[in-house]
Amino acid sequence: MKKVLVDAHTHTVASGHAYSSLQEMAKAAADKGLQVLGITEHGPSVPGTCPTLYFKNMFVVPRQLYGVRLLMGCEINILDTQGTLDLTDEQIGWLDLAIAGVHAAWYQAGTKEENTEGMIRVIKNPRIHIISHPGDGSCQLDFEPLVLAAKESHTLLEVNNHSLAPQRHKTVARDNNLELLRLCKKHGVPTILGSDAHVSFQIANYERLYPLLAQTDFPDELVMNYWPDRFFDYLGLPHDVCLT
Repeated sequence: MKKVLVDAHTHTVASGHAYSSLQEMAKAAADKGLQVLGITEHGPSVPGTCPTLYFKNMFVVPRQLYGVRLLMGCEINILDTQGTLDLTDEQIGWLDLAIAGVHAAWYQAGTKEENTEGMIRVIKNPRIHIISHPGDGSCQLDFEPLVLAAKESHTLLEVNNHSLAPQRHKTVARDNNLELLRLCKKHGVPTILGSDAHVSFQIANYERLYPLLAQTDFPDELVMNYWPDRFFDYLGLPHDVCLT
């Protein structure tokens, strides 16, 4: 198993239901030997999360803390089968890293085909870098078209550790994520493991995902958490650190 150097999907107290500060998260990432940490607060549809002003003001945050490259971003909500997002194009432009995902409480679901078509629209949106937890069962999806669209668009489909926590009661998440991994392997599509950390102790914790990687004999070369340079190149992100 390669060493994890990237955790792109985490939340701080600013998200309203997480428990560590930005500095605590960055320090924990440094202590674990990470090179890249994404701070991706929930989009404004989630009650108690930060206002849009938070995202506009992120330029004040140094992009290197404790030796860790910091990517300030958002986990944007996909709201419906049209691929509507809860940040505007201008607001997404404020972000270093744009993750988009379905959270069932704030999603107007359709049929499996409609949900899939809407997510493909988001995957093809050039502003979106990662799709969060598509396999958690928040809506029914056809995964092979998603994988093929992600390959074409250089968008990463996340396999999410937090979704597999027993307390989440995501009963289909394990099988869905296995299917995603098998399809990504079949088509040679990179993926990213998501800790979805809501407290500093969860950073780079993928303990529930490693058995799935082993079961599918998933190639290390396709796991972007191990390869920071490939992660930046694949998503078209700048390598240079922007300091305030």
